[in-house]
This record gives sequence, C-alpha cells and structure tokens, in this order.
Amino acid sequence: MIILNNPIKPTLAWLLEKPICFLGFGFGSGLAPVAPGTFGTLPALPIAALLLVLGLGPWGLTILSVLLFFVGIGICDYTEKALGTQDYGGIVWDEIVAMMLVLAWTPTGFWWWVLAFALFRFFDAVKPWPIRFFDAKVHGGFGIMLDDVIAAGFALVVLAIIRWILG
Repeated sequence: MIILNNPIKPTLAWLLEKPICFLGFGFGSGLAPVAPGTFGTLPALPIAALLLVLGLGPWGLTILSVLLFFVGIGICDYTEKALGTQDYGGIVWDEIVAMMLVLAWTPTGFWWWVLAFALFRFFDAVKPWPIRFFDAKVHGGFGIMLDDVIAAGFALVVLAIIRWILG
C-alpha cells in the first residue's frame, strides 16, 4: 500500500528528470488531461506495427510483451512510489504492453486494429469480473500490470470469436 506523503502532480519536466517514470507514463502519453489510459494505449499501435513490419511476428511480439510485462512490474512500482499515489491513472506502461499483446494476434488491417483497440479499452475501463477483483486486491507494480493483461485476454477472446463468426 502506498502512503500518500506529498503526492506529486506529474509534469513533463518531472518525467524527463526520472527516465523510469517517463517510461511508466508511456513516453509522456499518460499526461493527457482526459482519458490518460486511452491516450496511453496509443503508443502501442506504432510500436507493434513497426515490430511486425520488421518481421517479429505474433510469437515474437508475444514473447516481447511477456518480457515487457515483467520489466513493467518494476517500472510501474517505481513510478507509483515516486508519485506517492497508488495506481495513478497516468501510469500507462501496462496499457502499452497489454495492447501490444492484443495486436500480436489481431489480423492486420485498419478496422481490425480499431476493433482491437476498442475492445481492449472497453475491458480495461469497465473491468468485468475477474478484472475488477484483481484490480482491487492486487497492488503495486504487479497489480498495475495484471489487470491490463487480463483485459487483453478478454479482448483476444472476443476477437477470436468475431474471426470465427466471419470465417
């Protein structure tokens, strides 16, 4: 549990002084004044697209996402402690990693990626069971990362069902 001793109001200057927090805030995208989770998810799109075009492939992007998940536990934990605020909305490393995982298994194409983005954001925002349970019970960097990976799993299941229906 984070003790709220002088919680920090993050700024770009503050992030640039703390490179790990800069990563935690998704290269600054988590500073968006509204819907930081949505804006924070956006960097995953060009990153995943570039990696797929460079030939990483679905399994390569999945393995990278798993590695970034574990790195993200430390990044998110450090950022949360530096802020003095538990699970601050601007910490979006988790959204980036989870969205990259979703995109690894999403068919290429503009509308498929829009659908993948919308599904992930829906499950991450609404937090149906068990996402809400883990979000409430698991804290620190692992908790921040965990609920988004579960939301990614939900999005992937729905995408698979849609692909199956469409043949």
